[in-house]
Amino acid sequence: MRLYLPLLFLAAGLFPGSFLAPALGAQSTVTPPDEFLPHELGETFTPHWMLVDYYQLVAEESPRVTLEQYGTTNEDRPLLLATVSTPENLARIEAIRENNLRRAGLLPGDTDPALDDIAIVWLSFSVHGNEATGSEASMGVLYDLADPDNARTGEWLKNVVVLLDPSENPDGYNRYTNWFRQVATTNLDVDPATREHQEPWPGGRTNHYLFDLNRDWAWQTQKESRQRIVQYQQWMPHIHADLHEQGYTSPYYFAPAAKPFHEYITDWQGDFQTEIGQNHARYFDEHGWLYFTRERFDLLYPSYGDTYPTFNGAIGMTYEQGGGSRGGRAIELPTGDTLTLKDRVAHHRTTALSTVEIAAREADRLTSEFARYFAGATDNPQGPYKTYVVSANNPQGKLRALTDLLDRNGIQYSRATAARNFDGYNYATGEEGKLAVSAGDLVVSAYQPRSVLTQVLFDPTAFVEDSVTYDITAWSVPLAYGLDTYASTSRLNVATEPYQTADYQNPLAGVDVASTYAFALPWEGMSSARFLAALLKAGIQVRASETDFTFGNTEYPAGTLIINRGDNRVHPDFAGTLQRLTQDHEAQLQVLETGFSASVGGDLGGSNYALIGKPQVATLSGEGIYSNEFGQVWYYFEQDLNYPLSIFHREDVMEVFDGDYDILVLPEGRFNFTDAETEALAGWVRAGGKLIAIGAANGSLAGKEGFGLTTKEAAKDTLSEEEKREKRLQPYADQERRFIEGFIPGAIVQVEMDGTHPLSFGIGEAYSSLKTSDDAYDYLENGWNVGRVRTEPRVSGFVGNQAFDKIQETLNFGVEPLRRGQVIYLIDNPLYRAFWENGKFLFANALFQVQ
Repeated sequence: MRLYLPLLFLAAGLFPGSFLAPALGAQSTVTPPDEFLPHELGETFTPHWMLVDYYQLVAEESPRVTLEQYGTTNEDRPLLLATVSTPENLARIEAIRENNLRRAGLLPGDTDPALDDIAIVWLSFSVHGNEATGSEASMGVLYDLADPDNARTGEWLKNVVVLLDPSENPDGYNRYTNWFRQVATTNLDVDPATREHQEPWPGGRTNHYLFDLNRDWAWQTQKESRQRIVQYQQWMPHIHADLHEQGYTSPYYFAPAAKPFHEYITDWQGDFQTEIGQNHARYFDEHGWLYFTRERFDLLYPSYGDTYPTFNGAIGMTYEQGGGSRGGRAIELPTGDTLTLKDRVAHHRTTALSTVEIAAREADRLTSEFARYFAGATDNPQGPYKTYVVSANNPQGKLRALTDLLDRNGIQYSRATAARNFDGYNYATGEEGKLAVSAGDLVVSAYQPRSVLTQVLFDPTAFVEDSVTYDITAWSVPLAYGLDTYASTSRLNVATEPYQTADYQNPLAGVDVASTYAFALPWEGMSSARFLAALLKAGIQVRASETDFTFGNTEYPAGTLIINRGDNRVHPDFAGTLQRLTQDHEAQLQVLETGFSASVGGDLGGSNYALIGKPQVATLSGEGIYSNEFGQVWYYFEQDLNYPLSIFHREDVMEVFDGDYDILVLPEGRFNFTDAETEALAGWVRAGGKLIAIGAANGSLAGKEGFGLTTKEAAKDTLSEEEKREKRLQPYADQERRFIEGFIPGAIVQVEMDGTHPLSFGIGEAYSSLKTSDDAYDYLENGWNVGRVRTEPRVSGFVGNQAFDKIQETLNFGVEPLRRGQVIYLIDNPLYRAFWENGKFLFANALFQVQ
């Protein structure tokens, strides 16, 4: 039997062997990874099922470990969380956990002083599946902490509870490791150009639906994220480290993070990151390992594995090891050295254990500052806005979507029971003014434990300390959800009660559906779209109103769904199906006893009510298409809408035109259509097809024969000769600053909408669009310029001054008729990361309302 001593500590001499491993000649009571795996740790990649088996074995063998399966992935792989501490702490683990929640004000009652100096550290590994070194290293970290013969880690665990999530993204990790094990050569191949260093599309970075789970912590659109955050909120750790990989030529990165820091991050959180980094540096210096800090990974966007914990009171950090999907088992570096998987495992193992070490050393400071953080949040919120008011007049489906998000994030809210006036900010107009709370409005106060997270998500804009940022710079929830919302700089003293959704009463209860003339449902949000999708799948014929209309005393907006008994005479169970789906979707159908309307053109048999039909939808996937953005389309149809979608390989696009497909969706990407494919695509549209192009896909249509989309011409050079000379003599050091003048990392831009066009039904005359590029297109000459960015649009977030000039007076959303069909140009991606609720509704308009 091979005697195991952790590779990291033998190779680096970082800690005395007597502290971290059994003495020579002794046999550990816990099986080391090398003795369990069919390969040495770091020799090759471990299948996910074997990783799970190792965690289960250690949990059985070690008195320091308990293991919980907290969920499953879309592909039914287990999500695990290991809890590691001393046997004494594990015996009182619930008391420790609940004591910490009391410390944060999330449970009532006083804390237990005997438990107040126990720190909680959460270590997350490989949220990007093809950054697989994290999961590999987690086995070594688990062994080092779990081994009861390891005296040094045993000392740390006396006042630390460590939570290990060994694989945040099992489906992506499995996709990558399976591929690598299939293609890797027997002998190490260090040439970066060879097959095993060139992962194919779509790669293992993302989950089943090709979503980047490291951008999903706050939004929790994905199954893995939702299950994980439930666990996170039950623990609320004091330190969270997310272990990643980056390009293989980069040295190791650890905290402190780069600017911009969000302005609500406290000095304590920033300073302690530096202390942790200094502890890591001590070990890296000893071995001569290269590393860097403060350069690349900022703390602004709230949905990362470092920022989300930070906005929940923790010290949130990202660690980045060079390697990633190209690293393989070994790869040659530009220096002529070779970076091995064993090296990468050693580095991650070091920072993970160093994190636990400093938590043990500073446990009393961590817990006391954690308590102070939440006390300050509850008693003295940082941001300018202290109360957010969401109007009760918003569509109920949109309000439910908002409360679901608040519930998932543990944010408290209530319902106003009285009215009062106040001065505040109106999200719809972007202006300060006189406003009012009405009885029934949803009220979110910043005076609560999760005050910081609340303000970060709700504030109209985030202050960007440094515009060279890693991600989007605006995400305000009221704008993303399309909600009439107001914010006050004062703590509004208004009477409230717990916010509860009224029990649903089926409006068809007691109605003789089989003899009723028709039913109407206002088109108000994704709840309407999901109901429509269910009706169409069930074979029920539905129409949509093209204009506002009135029946009796009730006014109905354009886009209202109409279900006529006369359209559904051949349906085998029209009444029963409609009753069931209405109940399932809690739809507020309204009964129309007659098809005659007193309003002009309102009769239900008139031309203002277009039959929607049951569209057959196809999309394309494969090389050249952005995998994340393809995943957004896939996820939208299967999870947001629950409507059938046929997926074709990009090279099989001609098969779509030969099939019975009504709609083709082009996800973001570069399609590089041949002339023959472009001609066939235009011909398919002219014959009655509907083409929906999203984001960068529009570049594959612009200027092409048969399509009227054209890029906006660059502004003419109006610089004087002296200004041109000065521009040419600008210093090299300022190149990054000059670059961002034409850069939009992600900002909210106000878009003027043609409220009469079906693409804007239910949205109105203004839309807050998340713009992530400076792509600019001229207004359509022959078509409908439904959404347009006008002169000096209102912006939340960072837009470079040149980019700002470029996007003005440009097309944002347009519809071009081509004979019997049409092309819908969505310049901004409304499905981006699946959290822009109003964008998802706009896309539903493109699918169903635009006829």
